[in-house]
Amino acid sequence: MKDKNSLPSFPSKKKKEKEKEKEKNLLEGVAVIDWEEAMQQCGDDEEFLRELLGDLRDETDMQMGKMEKIAEDPSGKPFIAFVRAAHVIKGAASNLMCEQLCVTAMALETRAQAAVSDSADDKKGVDKKPEHLKEVLRNFKGLKLAIKNYHEYLKELGV
Repeated sequence: MKDKNSLPSFPSKKKKEKEKEKEKNLLEGVAVIDWEEAMQQCGDDEEFLRELLGDLRDETDMQMGKMEKIAEDPSGKPFIAFVRAAHVIKGAASNLMCEQLCVTAMALETRAQAAVSDSADDKKGVDKKPEHLKEVLRNFKGLKLAIKNYHEYLKELGV
């Protein structure tokens, strides 16, 4: 039984700050791109690498658009859609050594896949979707930050 004098529980500033720190820590020490490795992947052809990085930007923007729509209206089976979109970004980013994108997309894909699996295993009828959605959206915010960093990096390169 709750104490009559207890206040409702709202996320504290400290909790929000800790979540922001987690996002930053996930990217701390992780390069936006490992340029030398990416150049090797492209046979040391810088023009080709720049073209591929621009293509990756377009692909990530398209996938982020899909995920933004899902985040706005998570009806149906949102976790499967998050898994698919994050997987696309992870794979493309991995091929071009875009480490921040790869790390955050993998975290989102893994979290969304866990939600899919948990939903499939749930036989008790307990709706865990809101709880899972909160965690998936937290990972989505991390990916947004990595994409913002990626866009800034491309601007510096003139891509």
